Amino acid sequence: MSTGTDTALGGRVELSPLTAAIAGVDVLLLLTFVVLGEFSHFGVTPTAFARAPGTAAPFLLGWVVLAPLVGVYAPAARRSARAAAVRTAAAWVGTVAVAQTLRSTAAFPGDFAVAFAVVSLLVGLALLLPWRVLVASRLS
Repeated sequence: MSTGTDTALGGRVELSPLTAAIAGVDVLLLLTFVVLGEFSHFGVTPTAFARAPGTAAPFLLGWVVLAPLVGVYAPAARRSARAAAVRTAAAWVGTVAVAQTLRSTAAFPGDFAVAFAVVSLLVGLALLLPWRVLVASRLS
């Protein structure tokens, strides 16, 4: 029976303009995290801008894989602030693990650094959780 809402991945992703907008802001927040980190290390310099894509790539790859799998873009993730927080936190914890693992390979710049993993976890949660809780609070 159809609910009138198109979904993918077994209902884990709602295919809608709203989901696309939410995902777009998620990506902007992830990029903000990376750019702020590069600025804190290298200042607002060409070096910081040049390093940002390589630093962002493992995080974006992790998010693109894990967020849909844990249902961050499912209708259920917007039904309550708690659901949004739990799913977003789970996706971000997994994303940091994937990103740090990818950074430890020759394919990406950087290495596995516990301090960076902790900072990534905390800053990412500080950026993503309020946003996703706000969305869920407004839409539930």
